[in-house]
Amino acid sequence: MHSPQDSSPPPLAAVPSEPDAVPRPSPKSQRSRIVLYSHDTMGLGHKRRNLLIAQTLGSADIQADILMISGMRDASDMPTPPGVDCLTLPALEKRADGQYQARRLGLALEEMIGLRSQIIRTTVKNFQPDVLIVDNVPRGAKRELDPTLEYVRSQPHMRCVLGLRDVLDTPEAVRRDWRRADNCTALRHYYDAIWIYGDPDLYDLRQEYGLPADIIAKIRSLGYLNQRDRLKYVRPQVRSGLERLNLPQDNLVVCAVGGGQDGSALAQAFAQVTFPDGMTGVLLTGPFMPPEVQQRLMKRASQNPQLHLVDYLEEPTLLLEQASRVIAMGGYNTTCEILSFQKPALLVPRIVPRQEQWIRAERLQQRGLIDVLHPEYLCPDALTTWLHQPVNAISDSPSVNLNGLDNLLTEMQHLLSTAPVAVHAS
Repeated sequence: MHSPQDSSPPPLAAVPSEPDAVPRPSPKSQRSRIVLYSHDTMGLGHKRRNLLIAQTLGSADIQADILMISGMRDASDMPTPPGVDCLTLPALEKRADGQYQARRLGLALEEMIGLRSQIIRTTVKNFQPDVLIVDNVPRGAKRELDPTLEYVRSQPHMRCVLGLRDVLDTPEAVRRDWRRADNCTALRHYYDAIWIYGDPDLYDLRQEYGLPADIIAKIRSLGYLNQRDRLKYVRPQVRSGLERLNLPQDNLVVCAVGGGQDGSALAQAFAQVTFPDGMTGVLLTGPFMPPEVQQRLMKRASQNPQLHLVDYLEEPTLLLEQASRVIAMGGYNTTCEILSFQKPALLVPRIVPRQEQWIRAERLQQRGLIDVLHPEYLCPDALTTWLHQPVNAISDSPSVNLNGLDNLLTEMQHLLSTAPVAVHAS
C-alpha cells in the first residue's frame, strides 16, 4: 500500500483533446444526476448490484436522473423506475486466469479499453452528473476510468464514490494488486467517499487490508444490500413465467451458479444428486454456461423427474423466496440473497482466481449462518448427504447488518446536499 505521503497523481490514459466546458442552459427542474459505472467482466454480480442501487435511488424522493454505465448488454432490459436508464459498453470478459479480453468483438484488448474509456468520459462529460459511483475497481478495468476520473475532479460540483463489496481477496493479494494499480493514490486524488456494502463485524477490510489512515477516513460501512427489495421491481410477466414452471411450493432446493461461466462443476454435481423423496431440485444454470455443459445437464434432467433446469430467470430472488434450501457458489449477490431470505444454504465457493468467496463463506460459517463445502470435495455424494440432513433452525433476526440500501440513501442525500449546486439542461 502507498503511504499517505505518496501524493503524486497516478499516470493517466490519454485524454481526448476536446473542450471541457459544457454549456449548461438554465434548468427547468432541479433534478440531480447520478452515474453508476460497473465494468462487468465476469458473471452477473456487478450488474445486479448496480441495478438494485439504481432502482433504490430511482424510487426514492431524491429527485434524480440516474444513468447506469454497464458492460452487460441486457442491463437495459431490466425493470427500472422512471428516471433510470442504461448505457451498455462494448463487452469485456475475464478469463479463468484473471486476464481480460473482448467478449464478442475481434478487437485487441488495448483497442477495447481505449474505446470503452472514450465512451465513458464522453458520456460523463455530457451528462454532467452530480455523483459518480464506481463499482469495485477504483480505476476501472485496465485503468479505463483514468480520463473520466481526471475530468470529474476538475468539475467542482461533481462528487466521486467507490462502492466495494465486503471482501475483495486475501490481504496479500489485495495489497499486491492495489500497489500495482496505484489504487491508493487514485483514492486520495479522485474519491470523496468509499462505501462498503458489508458488515465490519463480519469482515472489516479497513483492518484486514492495512489501509492507510487517510483512506480509512473516507470509508463508510453501510451494511449488506437487502435483496428482498428486488421483489418490488419484478415485472408481472416474469412472475407468470415462473408460475408456468409449475414448481412445488414446498420442499424445493435451488442450485444457483451465478452467470454460469465458472459454475459447471457445481451444476453437474447437483444434476447427479439423489434427492430425498418428495424433494424437487431446480438448477439455475445462468446465461454464460458453456453450451456443451447445458446439453449434458438437459439430458440428466430429462431422465430425472425430480430435477428441473432453468437457463435464465430475470429475477432469481423469486426462486430463492420459494426455496426450502439453497446450494450455490459464494458470490456476493447470491450470499446476500441467502442472508436476506434467511435460507438454509450450502456454499461451494470459487477459490480461483480470487479467494474472496471462500473468505466470506468461512466467516459466515463461523457465525452459523451457512454450511460450506470446499470445492476440492465437491461431488454428488457430498451434496446428497447435505440434502438428507435435517434443516437447522434459522433465527428470525439475522446476525448481520442488512441495512445497506437505507444507509446508502442517507449517504447519497448527504453528498447531494453538501455539493455545490449544478445547473443542468433539461
